[in-house]
Amino acid sequence: MNLQKEKIIVITAPSGAGKTTITKYLMQVLPILSFSVSATTRAKRKNETEGKDYYFITRADFEKKIEEKKFLEWEMVYEGTYYGTLTSEIEKIWQKHQIPLLDIDVQGALHVKHLFPEQTMVIFIAPPNVDVLKERLIGRGTDSHASIEKRIHKATEELQYRNSFDKTVLNDHLEKACKEAAEIITVFLQNESFPIK
Repeated sequence: MNLQKEKIIVITAPSGAGKTTITKYLMQVLPILSFSVSATTRAKRKNETEGKDYYFITRADFEKKIEEKKFLEWEMVYEGTYYGTLTSEIEKIWQKHQIPLLDIDVQGALHVKHLFPEQTMVIFIAPPNVDVLKERLIGRGTDSHASIEKRIHKATEELQYRNSFDKTVLNDHLEKACKEAAEIITVFLQNESFPIK
């Protein structure tokens, strides 16, 4: 298998823009895609499953893996909290003859696109505006007020990168945004043979 020709799909967005929901939709309608589970040092939320949502690891273990060059990409997304994509996760998906679908932050997406410019499709999910993003984060009920303010500040910075990616999907209507993302990926993979549900 020539890994230099294998494709990668990346969904990126500021926190709260809807990338996880859109990623779940894509997994349902495009069975050729396989979700790439990221590693993180943040605490597990009550509705999350180890090995399905994330690999939850200690900061020391994460930093050891950085030293050993085990990550395709990694970032300290928030102060003291790492997120990263293990190279072994991508290779495992390619070996199953599937296409990795990454749900990662903006800096990580830029890094993957830089590493694999021809074989990667990066879709940026844009919220209608920052106010809507703030409402969504508050509505999730998973973050403290201080954490939400941090996420909004970061989102404002990340929105400046929207034109750095292959495609931007405006998430002002979730169903429409999901279908648009699926169409973009289908066109990108048009030389592949796979069923669409």
